Amino acid sequence: MIVIDDKYISDEVVEKNFVCNLTACKGACCVAGDCGAPLEEAELPILKKIFPKVKPYLREAGIAEIEKTGFHTWDDEHGHVTPIVNGAICAYATIDELGVVGCGIEKAYKDGVIDYKKPISCHLYPIRITKYESFEAVNYDKWSICKPACKLGNQLQVPVYRFLQEAITRKYGAEFYAVLDKIATKQHLEEEDI
Repeated sequence: MIVIDDKYISDEVVEKNFVCNLTACKGACCVAGDCGAPLEEAELPILKKIFPKVKPYLREAGIAEIEKTGFHTWDDEHGHVTPIVNGAICAYATIDELGVVGCGIEKAYKDGVIDYKKPISCHLYPIRITKYESFEAVNYDKWSICKPACKLGNQLQVPVYRFLQEAITRKYGAEFYAVLDKIATKQHLEEEDI
């Protein structure tokens, strides 16, 4: 385990390899599961504010679900989450002509329509953060639908934390990421010497 300030980072975050492979998984993480994406308290007003600009990117079923249930819903295990349509796909999801599921929020961001990329829990996946009273646990979430990402990560030799550099920096800052990278690189070099 790596400890940086009050963040307890699982060794798997630096030891496991991972690179999203959307052509293989088709964005299954936006469809599978029993609830939407976990949201931070600070993200709730953002979703409300950006909805008019994101709405043109969304599917009719997603728009209808958001208008019916709200910009977010509640899950007993994860707290505030994005709404889901028919117990499955995220209401903010899009589906392209190849059947790949993406994020309407992220598409609006890439088009320069909004300045919010997407929920941080989505950006950080496969890292999941659990907040406790005095620390945060930063864990690698192993999910069978991500086997193609693990395979591609192994082929390219890209550790989870490196794949998620932008997301980790967004969440914790550049200094945090630099410390994590320094520790992970040192551990890797020590393992090679054994």
